[in-house]
Amino acid sequence: MLPFACKPTDLENLNILVFKADKECITMTRTETRIEALRDAAARSPEYAEILPFFIAIQEYLNGREGETGITAVPAASLQGRLKDGFPLLAPTDLRVDRDRAVAFLSGLAEVLQTNGKAADEQIEKLRDALQAGGIDPAGIYAAIVEHRREPIEQAAEEVGIQAPLIEFLFELPLKAALEAFSAGCEAADLAGWQEGFCPICGSRPLMAEISGEEGKRLLFCSTCSFKWPFRRIKCPACGNEETDKQSYFTVDEGAVRVDLCTACNGYIKTRDTRKGGGDDPLDVVDILTIHLDLLAAKEGYTKGNER
Repeated sequence: MLPFACKPTDLENLNILVFKADKECITMTRTETRIEALRDAAARSPEYAEILPFFIAIQEYLNGREGETGITAVPAASLQGRLKDGFPLLAPTDLRVDRDRAVAFLSGLAEVLQTNGKAADEQIEKLRDALQAGGIDPAGIYAAIVEHRREPIEQAAEEVGIQAPLIEFLFELPLKAALEAFSAGCEAADLAGWQEGFCPICGSRPLMAEISGEEGKRLLFCSTCSFKWPFRRIKCPACGNEETDKQSYFTVDEGAVRVDLCTACNGYIKTRDTRKGGGDDPLDVVDILTIHLDLLAAKEGYTKGNER
């Protein structure tokens, strides 16, 4: 018997059902759903025509390769034991990394960045050479991301002579794919009582929040493994503030996505109200499509919760 409630999953468990306008039911992977949502947005919104092809290219590379990252998660402790102590299920030491597979996957992603002109050729070549020669340890970088430690990332960047954000961006993609596959085998019912503002599966901060149902239930959406968990409506995920006079929000054009603000910590989180529509698009795609809200929040001095 497995020592944890979450079940190991293959890619088939990442499939979701999409209902088209003609009522045809199509089974699509999460990656395919993201690709379709991004393509639809690019077609209907000319203002995104310049940035979305890059994100589409990344998802097209990931599509069908989600199981080739070289990363597996093997929890050493029981789910209930860790949750009871206020810790997420996965610890950094629970990640197993096959270096050869990880390097091959990262090299392919680097080529996507280079082809789409999102990083200087010199930077990409240095990164590739370092991966091939062992100058960058994928396991160490993945652990640093999970532990939210920037020092190992910045040190690796300095030693190789490239920008730290490039390493962080590149490595987060396969880590997200691997942990998303793991979290797909976890049930929210097994996590009843979890009231933390970070993910009960991997410990990452939420990327966005979502309000749904007639009762207006609030869910947080993990920025790394895409797991959703219930969270109190009147509570800041970043600092735990529950004082209503220190919380507010703004929206633009009465859209389905608003920005929840906390003056106690100057943090914010974007929230989609599915009662106003738009509930079919993946939240990580919605995050990209509402970057204008991030710019407005930053202009007022607020910082996104998962970047704190």
